Amino acid sequence: MLDHLGATPALYISATGLFGLVLGSFLNVVVHRLPRRMEAEWRSQCAELLGADEAGESPQADGIVWPPSGCPHCGERLRAVDNIPLVSYLLLLGRCRACGERISPRYPIIEATTALLLTAVVWQVGWTAAAAAYMAFTAILIALTAIDLEHMLLPDDLTLALLWLGLLAAPLGIGPTPVDAILGAAAGYLSLWTVYQLFRLLTGKEGMGYGDFKLLAALGAWLGWQQLPVVILLSAGVGSIVGLSLIAIKAQERSQAIPFGPYLAAAGWITLLWGDALVAGYLQFAGLQG
Repeated sequence: MLDHLGATPALYISATGLFGLVLGSFLNVVVHRLPRRMEAEWRSQCAELLGADEAGESPQADGIVWPPSGCPHCGERLRAVDNIPLVSYLLLLGRCRACGERISPRYPIIEATTALLLTAVVWQVGWTAAAAAYMAFTAILIALTAIDLEHMLLPDDLTLALLWLGLLAAPLGIGPTPVDAILGAAAGYLSLWTVYQLFRLLTGKEGMGYGDFKLLAALGAWLGWQQLPVVILLSAGVGSIVGLSLIAIKAQERSQAIPFGPYLAAAGWITLLWGDALVAGYLQFAGLQG
């Protein structure tokens, strides 16, 4: 099963897992800082439009790469020994060494998830150029999922980057043909945009955000228009089950909005690796294929 990994599959799998932990640590920085940078930019733009002097009112948010990571509570810069993916969290018992405040479990969850999903990519497609592209795809989806869960937001910086990467990968022989990628991007955006407009027309309410349209457009670019029904059915089905379950256990109000991005991201990732197998299995189950 692992012939595509050569004579030393354990080495490739281990190296991918370690790389995933490091990349997951960086994704945590993106998830923490990108929404705050966006908020700072919005405040600055609002102040400019209103003719207000925002000097001293809206401090600049940290950059994505600089300054070094610090405790979100006390601001103490992390030492190298406190910034080892997974290990430092466990050694510190999930608390800041300086102030003792609890560190969000999001940090080790994203690190472990990134390592596991990147390993699954290499396990499935081998150590290839396609695997490198799929790992970038996976990393962006993880960041988008975490940000949407925390902030109900899918930043253009990530959705549009994912879209362009998918469109650029197609001519290189990664994913669908260029024509299918372009059609997939257009169909992905327009399908959810149409649902949004119809829902707003019938109810007067907005059922989803434009970030969802852009995310499905990006998935269409990576998967092609043919796979979009699989993504939509998977995401809608899982989203409905989770939403109804949360309402049933009183964890969420019926009128409370839930982020749809994580379900799209999960469905897109599953379809990327196993979409053809899912379709073939369904057709065989339905008796439409021998």
